[in-house]
Amino acid sequence: MATGVFASRRASIKERTLRTDKWWLQPAFTFGVLFTFVVYSTFRAFENKYYWAEPLISPFYSPCLSTACGDTGASHFGQPIGNIVIGGMLLSPAFFILVIPLGFRLTCYYYRKAYYRSFWMSPPACAVAEPHKKYTGETRAPLILQNGHRWFFYLGLILNVILTYDAVIAFKNPEGEWGHMSVGTLILTLNATLLHRWKIEEFLQTPHEV
Repeated sequence: MATGVFASRRASIKERTLRTDKWWLQPAFTFGVLFTFVVYSTFRAFENKYYWAEPLISPFYSPCLSTACGDTGASHFGQPIGNIVIGGMLLSPAFFILVIPLGFRLTCYYYRKAYYRSFWMSPPACAVAEPHKKYTGETRAPLILQNGHRWFFYLGLILNVILTYDAVIAFKNPEGEWGHMSVGTLILTLNATLLHRWKIEEFLQTPHEV
């Protein structure tokens, strides 16, 4: 039985949509912003430097658990992970951390809507037919992995605590005295605050098993 835009219950019209407004602007803008961030974050993850300026550490590299972090002072929780070399290249410490926020955001309900529409066009907008011949939802690979969102949520809570710790110690100067303030301090504090708010809102809005 045909599904998606070819389902029998769908109107048999050749037009993709009867909308006359510029419906494609929002998915195009979302695609541009997210793609730009992906390019930037990938570059910063591979760069493997400029992530520590005492007392500030980039959230991309926190906690810095690899021995590749060296003696920069960025490893507040030790260095239990050794150096891992792949293809002759030292793996950046960021890759041990980014898998958690990446997994959380890729499976997050808000982001699903954003990239389903802007990257997969499933569908690109309301009342606009998608190009896919059938729809299986999140019942098959790879989208069935979206059901792991709750586990990334729990891992993200641990990461939130660490990022909050980073924000607190950012108020110390390199000599260990409290009262340090900079743009970096404000960014780390705002980042931790918004992440906590995001997690709380999602927890309250998501059904949980008893």
